[in-house]
Amino acid sequence: MPRLSDSMEQATISVWLKGPGDGFRRGEPLVEVETDKATVVYEAEADGMLIEILVAEGGTAALGAPIARVAGDDDADEPVSEPPTVETTLAVATPRVARARGRRARATPVARKTALELGVSLHELAGTGPGGRIRKLDVVRAGSTATVNALKGATTEVVLSPTRETIARRMTQSRSEIPTFDVTVQVDLSTIVGLRRDNPEELGRVPSLNDFVVKAAALTLRRFPEFNSSFVNGRSERHARVNVGVAVATDDALLVPAVLDADTKPLATIAAETRELAERAKARRLTPNELTASTFTVSNLGMFGVHSFTAVINPPQVAILAVGAASRTPFENATGGVGFRDTALLTLSSDHRAVYGTDAARFLAHLRQLLERPLALLL
Repeated sequence: MPRLSDSMEQATISVWLKGPGDGFRRGEPLVEVETDKATVVYEAEADGMLIEILVAEGGTAALGAPIARVAGDDDADEPVSEPPTVETTLAVATPRVARARGRRARATPVARKTALELGVSLHELAGTGPGGRIRKLDVVRAGSTATVNALKGATTEVVLSPTRETIARRMTQSRSEIPTFDVTVQVDLSTIVGLRRDNPEELGRVPSLNDFVVKAAALTLRRFPEFNSSFVNGRSERHARVNVGVAVATDDALLVPAVLDADTKPLATIAAETRELAERAKARRLTPNELTASTFTVSNLGMFGVHSFTAVINPPQVAILAVGAASRTPFENATGGVGFRDTALLTLSSDHRAVYGTDAARFLAHLRQLLERPLALLL
């Protein structure tokens, strides 16, 4: 299994594009692999022939584990042991369980009586008594669990995809290891919202609110480079390029493709790129580079009517910006009357090891200034 992303530990075979006995040329697609980031087509590194498939479609293998046997023009066919997968592990374990059920379970007499009363199978229990002997307490606990499960109805186990497993692991790491603090600011987006409201026939070509935020964030990162950093091995590493990641929700994952050099690109270019990245993210056709290059992330739930939220930092990045929905907000005008503005709440979550509260406040103040006077963003 080749390394196809920086955080990859294992991957799942989606489709074999060649079968046993098929020849291939260098650069020809061999197999489609689902990594923790995306579905990637792996191409042959040399001419050869596929001899045997060791990991079938739907099977999972660890990084570096053999997934097939191949032969090249000058290489002898060499047998490779089959890597352990979930399927082969289960196939080996099942006979052991069957043999175990043929033996009398080690349990105390009172535990046997209790098991009969509660309808609990002793063969399914792990005893906590001496030598693993099953006690009454073990049976009672199992019976209580069975009762609770019956009250909840049928339960369906949902197996996490490799992508969701990686996301779960990284988000747990973020919440448990990063000392995060959040700062929120209210931004007047009336000019930007008015631009889109006054040109309904041009909405397909007018940059979205999120595009404005990405551009403004990129320019702000250029001014405050401490936020355009990674925290690795106890130190902060600042990056020369400003690559803003845009969180995209798919049916079964949350992917963050990057707009490279967003601080140097026109707003129209950013708008076109974010639309294309979102489409390819939902089709799971992003490249590993597009999913690992971001130096800062923007997460927007405003389109779902969410007014405020805090996002989880994507390590090793040191900050993430959460964008809420724009809504009409009343204010007192110069004549003492009531007017309305389109405002939104933006929350910056930051790693306190790399930046401090005053840094975040200055970052948001500059970001708000750019969004409230967006002419500079249009140039």
